[in-house]
Amino acid sequence: MLVETVKLATIVMRLTPELYPFLKKRELESEIVLRNGLEALETDDAMEIIQYSISEHQKDAFLH
Repeated sequence: MLVETVKLATIVMRLTPELYPFLKKRELESEIVLRNGLEALETDDAMEIIQYSISEHQKDAFLH
């Protein structure tokens, strides 16, 4: 099994580049571990990873 670590920005630019402007730099710099490597990733997988990453970065956010 191929395990690969990539930045979220790499996933976004490869599979959903139209979403790049909507993500924060901190989100794009997140390191994502892929069990089967980047080549096995599909668009639906990328969307799930993006959603999870946004959710994780919002955990520390304060609402006013």
